[in-house]
Amino acid sequence: YLAANSRMHTDMTIMFTGDADTDFMRGMIPHHQGAIDMAKVVLEHGSDPEVNALARAVISAQESEIAMMKAWLVKRGA
Repeated sequence: YLAANSRMHTDMTIMFTGDADTDFMRGMIPHHQGAIDMAKVVLEHGSDPEVNALARAVISAQESEIAMMKAWLVKRGA
């Protein structure tokens, strides 16, 4: 869990463009990926069914949002 959290924070350190929309999208992708990675740790090592259900929901939502953000960046040429 610590490794996933550390990787997320490292990857969130982006070169800022000064464009709030672009910077938000570029920073949120690793943030969302970090949530996915941490949720996978819970699925592998956790035991609470409610937490596991939340982790599965987080993975599904965050993967969808990452795809949207990546498409937005491509469309924007960022």
